[in-house]
Amino acid sequence: MIEKLGLGGSCYWCTEAIFGSLRGVKQVTQGWVNSFKEQSWFSEGIILDFDNEVIKLRDLIEIHLYTHSATSNHSRRNKYRSAVYCFEDTQYTCAVDCLIQLQPNFDNPVITKALMFNEFKPSPPHYQNYFYTDPKRPFCKNVITPKLKMLISKFGNKVEYDQVTQALSTHDKP
Repeated sequence: MIEKLGLGGSCYWCTEAIFGSLRGVKQVTQGWVNSFKEQSWFSEGIILDFDNEVIKLRDLIEIHLYTHSATSNHSRRNKYRSAVYCFEDTQYTCAVDCLIQLQPNFDNPVITKALMFNEFKPSPPHYQNYFYTDPKRPFCKNVITPKLKMLISKFGNKVEYDQVTQALSTHDKP
């Protein structure tokens, strides 16, 4: 069954590339998202469609925590809120439980919040699929590629290898 989920915490280019590289994730759209709790406050994030028969919500949350600064309450949190945006009450309950269960894996408190999704504004079309449209861009090479390499190292069994390895191999070509 296909479900929707929102995630925020890092720049949406990074988050989009990470989650667009996973088996079971059908679509990722990046932009600005807010919650019912903080309706006037939008921050960078993604909305993804995923097949919960292939990848579970807990896996997505765990990957999210490891691929951004989930324990850092830095000065840019207004723009990069660390959150899981849930579309259903049962998803919210599961997300809260997952965050509690995963906390012992981190030395510092996880600041990521489970929030109920409210509204999404996609970024302009020329920013969508930012990494995979041109992985040779300096930002892609210097910031996103290391995150994808860590993703492969830590969560290799969840990665869609053909797509990722083809994109990463372009770095070696002139």
